[in-house]
Amino acid sequence: MSKVETVQLWRLVKAQRAESAFDAEGAFHFGGRWNSRGHRAVYANSTLSLALLEILVHIDPAAHVPELVAHSIRVPLADIKTFKPPTAQKDTMSFPWQLRQTRGWGDSWLQKSSNPVLRVPNSIVPIESNFLINPEHSAFKKYTISTAQTFPIDHRFLVR
Repeated sequence: MSKVETVQLWRLVKAQRAESAFDAEGAFHFGGRWNSRGHRAVYANSTLSLALLEILVHIDPAAHVPELVAHSIRVPLADIKTFKPPTAQKDTMSFPWQLRQTRGWGDSWLQKSSNPVLRVPNSIVPIESNFLINPEHSAFKKYTISTAQTFPIDHRFLVR
C-alpha cells in the first residue's frame, strides 16, 4: 500500500473559536476574498507565519490583542487544485484582482465541488499561497485536523 503524500496547512483563530475553526460559519455569514456570503469556505495558509501575517494586518495595536490558537490540517496533495485565472484575465490584469472577481471565481469553484481544496495567491504576499477548503466536500471529513495550540503573539510586532 502506497503512502499518500500530504501537505500541512495552517489556520489561526481567536481562542474562543478554537472548537469551530473549521465550520466555515464566518465565511458563510460574512464572505471573504474568495467567497461570497452564503458560501462555506475555510481559509488556511501554507505556513504558520503567513497565517500570523494575515492576522497582524487586521490588528489595531492600540486595541486589545486577542488570544489566538493555531490548528494544522493535513491535506492530500492530490486533493489540491491550483487556481488559474480565466485566459482573458491573464493578459489584461495582474494580481490582486477585485473582490467581485475573486469571489465569483471562488463561488464557482465551491459550487462545482470538483476538488476539496483550491490554492490561491495570498493577497499580502502574492508569491505565497492561501488555501480555500470546501468543508462540504466529501473528502473534508477524512482530513486530519490538529487540536488547538495556544499561539501567543510577541507584542513587539504591534509597536508602530
